[in-house]
Amino acid sequence: MFVGTVSMTTFMKLHYKIYGTGKPVIIMHGLFGSGDNWRTIAKNLEADYQCIVVDMRNHGRSPHDVEMNFKVMAEDIHELMTVLDIDKTSVIGHSMGGKVAMVFALSYPALVEKLIVADIAPKQYPPHHTAVIEAIEAIAPDQLKDRAEAEDILSRYLGPDQSTIQFLMKNLTRLQGAGFEWKANMPVIISSYPRLVEEVKSVSSFNGPALFISGGKSRYILEEDLIEIRHLFPYARIETIADAGHWVHAEAPDSFTKAVKSFLKD
Repeated sequence: MFVGTVSMTTFMKLHYKIYGTGKPVIIMHGLFGSGDNWRTIAKNLEADYQCIVVDMRNHGRSPHDVEMNFKVMAEDIHELMTVLDIDKTSVIGHSMGGKVAMVFALSYPALVEKLIVADIAPKQYPPHHTAVIEAIEAIAPDQLKDRAEAEDILSRYLGPDQSTIQFLMKNLTRLQGAGFEWKANMPVIISSYPRLVEEVKSVSSFNGPALFISGGKSRYILEEDLIEIRHLFPYARIETIADAGHWVHAEAPDSFTKAVKSFLKD
């Protein structure tokens, strides 16, 4: 595994990790996540592919910036390819990262071998992270005595949803001395939220191979979304993993890996 950073034309450095060798596959995580969420999948693929797992801007160990939308995040991926001297790649994106992957494929179709989108459609979504945002804003990280205090605050807003609580807890890191801080740039992510639920628009389509993987227990991709998916991605295949929800790659890693490997080898 290789760890590095890439200098951006905007003087940012996008953090990434590389697993394995072979044809490149760039993996993009979802909202409030990080590349570490994809370690299991990357290790499952590393025997056959060079998996480049990124922290998107304002997330994980990547730098913070006031501008955040699908277009600039797609440009971050383009810059990453340039610096790593990658001529063509397959891309995998989940949720927010899935929309970035779509925008990237539509913007740079000649650079994309295959597109894999995990549990997100190109449509505009209504705001649906209200409780999560309220929970995040209720925490003053530098005032926390320990991680248990943060969990207690999150549980007041999110109830028994331990999967989301633990997912958010991965964003907290202890400061030297006392208190904690968010790894992610929560103020900018939250202020940018309206742009992160927008639809993906394009005057042209991506005519390469595309696979949309949905969770059978999720409502993110509905039957009526297939029309718009195939309008933008006419050769898209849709596969549903019945026993998984929105975090399909984390909830059913073996089934997800099997679907991805099969698609990449076709």
